[in-house]
Amino acid sequence: MEKKLRIGIIGCGGIAHAHMNAYIRMPDVEVVGGADIVPGKARKFFDEYEKPEALAFESAAELLKCDLDAVSICTYNTQHEVCAIEALEKGCHVLLEKPMCLSMKEAANIYAAEKKSGKILSIGFQPRYGSNFRQVKDIISSGALGDVYYVQTGGGRRRGIPGRTFIDKNTAGVGALADIGCYAIDFAMNSIGYPKPLTVSAVTYDYFGKNPKYYGEHERFSVDDFSAAFIRLEGGITLDFRMSWAMHMDTTGDFLFLGKEAGLKVKQPDINLWGGAWDGAVGEITLFHDMLGKPTSTIIPTNDDVKSDMFYHKVRAFVDAVLTGGKAPIPTSEILYNQAIIDGIIRSAECGHEVETDLAFLNK
Repeated sequence: MEKKLRIGIIGCGGIAHAHMNAYIRMPDVEVVGGADIVPGKARKFFDEYEKPEALAFESAAELLKCDLDAVSICTYNTQHEVCAIEALEKGCHVLLEKPMCLSMKEAANIYAAEKKSGKILSIGFQPRYGSNFRQVKDIISSGALGDVYYVQTGGGRRRGIPGRTFIDKNTAGVGALADIGCYAIDFAMNSIGYPKPLTVSAVTYDYFGKNPKYYGEHERFSVDDFSAAFIRLEGGITLDFRMSWAMHMDTTGDFLFLGKEAGLKVKQPDINLWGGAWDGAVGEITLFHDMLGKPTSTIIPTNDDVKSDMFYHKVRAFVDAVLTGGKAPIPTSEILYNQAIIDGIIRSAECGHEVETDLAFLNK
């Protein structure tokens, strides 16, 4: 048998389990070791999988001294930049969990390290591998809608504030925006071909996370639990974004794609309190169009997607790209635009007015 791809996992918390569950299904992959800054956490992680041969470290630097081909970076958000750059500089291909990072300065640094290294850097947006998400993109790409001029994102949780590092600005950086909002942005932007974002006007709130009536860890809460934004894109396209961890509403709306020839509505899945399209689940998909001059609607059949399979396919696509010398399955050339929107939302909410996106480094 040919040499297996040698993988390391940086950060052995919750999302690392999804990566490990995918890797252990692949006969051409060997997970060599992992690292976590919490003493004993990496060892406990591998013990869960009965992998005594896997090496456990308390720093990424120690792990990266091993003979590795690639790494999964599963740390909390504020460590994405330093870990990604360190891995790329050590000659490793990188599968980086979402969000890519927290600011455009960090994004520019990661992008520069990626280009210098010549290695693959793919970002972790597994909903792209859902058949329904792909179907939406295929419908729009077919030209059925004509030129798309307005996109509305929706979803959000009525009650769904997580805990641990997600609610601390020192570890997460931002809250619902980076946790699930980035998925909504990717679904919308990927479906229409990722046009360049130009300006962002946004607001963020923390009314539920800081209220002891609704959240037990309110004293630790230091991020957003709701955000909304109006984003101008190249080509005269408008993106209307909103996402929440908590609110007095079942949803902030459905996904809407308005085109000059037709429109597409992607309803939120019927998930009580935790609704949203970030995991690839969708409700009914309807095409609104004219037939013989009369307004007509056509329901598009959907498939039963399995979230775990999407995650497996995300990891498998990364492994295949490394093994074959292919391109990054979800490249930074696209996700930099996603990150520019997140960065713009953060800056606009802080200053209270519209801001221009910060993508000048791409022209250098």
